[in-house]
Amino acid sequence: MFDKLKDLKKIKDLENALGKEIIEKEKNGVRVVINGKSEIISISINPELDKEKQEQSLKDCINDAFNEAKMLMARRASEITGFGL
Repeated sequence: MFDKLKDLKKIKDLENALGKEIIEKEKNGVRVVINGKSEIISISINPELDKEKQEQSLKDCINDAFNEAKMLMARRASEITGFGL
């Protein structure tokens, strides 16, 4: 039972640590900032870009940031569990 409580604490600590990690992606004047839990912190869009370029750049930035957050989460989890990626 105590092992499970220790594991739950490790998971909670991991979640807290991921919330403090910041990931920033920028493309064509569009900037997305998320934390390691994949929560969007901010989005900045260059108003001089045309609509299509804004949309594509925003999509690319968000996808890149979320992919980096997934990798970060996997690395941190493997550090806790001892299992490699």
